[in-house]
Amino acid sequence: MTLPFDGAISKFYKEEIPDGVREAIRNAGKNDILAQSYPYDERMDRDDYDDTMKRLQVELMKLQAWVRKEGKRVAIVFEGRDASGKGGTIKRFRENMNPRNCKIVALSKPTEEERGQWYFQRYVKHMPTAGQITLFDRSWYNRGVVEDVFGFCSVGERQHFFAQVPDFEKMLVDDGIILIKLWLNVGRAEQLRRMLAREKDKLKQWKLSSIDVEGLHKWDAYSRAISETFDATDTAHARWTVIRSDDKRRARISALRKVLNSIQYANKDDSIAIRPDAKICGGVDMWSPNA
Repeated sequence: MTLPFDGAISKFYKEEIPDGVREAIRNAGKNDILAQSYPYDERMDRDDYDDTMKRLQVELMKLQAWVRKEGKRVAIVFEGRDASGKGGTIKRFRENMNPRNCKIVALSKPTEEERGQWYFQRYVKHMPTAGQITLFDRSWYNRGVVEDVFGFCSVGERQHFFAQVPDFEKMLVDDGIILIKLWLNVGRAEQLRRMLAREKDKLKQWKLSSIDVEGLHKWDAYSRAISETFDATDTAHARWTVIRSDDKRRARISALRKVLNSIQYANKDDSIAIRPDAKICGGVDMWSPNA
């Protein structure tokens, strides 16, 4: 089998990853790798997951109906390291929703015209209109993390970004947009295990990019950039919610619960739309580079 990027991910696993991470991946096989600090010894039971997810999907339908009827605007930001589970979590939000009123925004690198604009300009035009939910698969936070790690922006541009983010998000919230920011945090061993699986899966190889491959060598740089981003952008009007995503099932459940619990929509079932699991979901103090 021909592997993408000449098998660079497998080569990294064989030659460069710390021995402890390699051993964890070897022992895990196809199972999720739960970091030593993860509060559970096993991933969520499949039957419990399916049952809980089904009930949460019903609540999402109620939320969307309320958003449409009341003309509300909801923007949900999904961020995290590569292979942290953003795509799978977004899929669970979107799969039963009416696509006319729930859209996914996953922007590619800016065009030459966009590079000459105010940094936030290309995101503004994708903000939800009345009755709409918008799911941002990565967002303006590219500048805080990825662009910094790879040198795609200058130090001055990044500092300017940090200076503007609080006011930008406050304007969104003050204008009536319900803004929820989710950061999915995956451990190093589980991240690499998922990327190795993608490398070998012809149906998922498209998810990999040169940035993903190069990023494997930049774990510490990413950790620094993430920490700095949280310090600068976790504000009273736009808090970050960090979800430990080593167990994809628990992470997806927590993400849905966070959104549903945060919004007071009609006919809400408070026994289902409960607060997410505090052991894996919380504020920025939940984040750790070694989690």
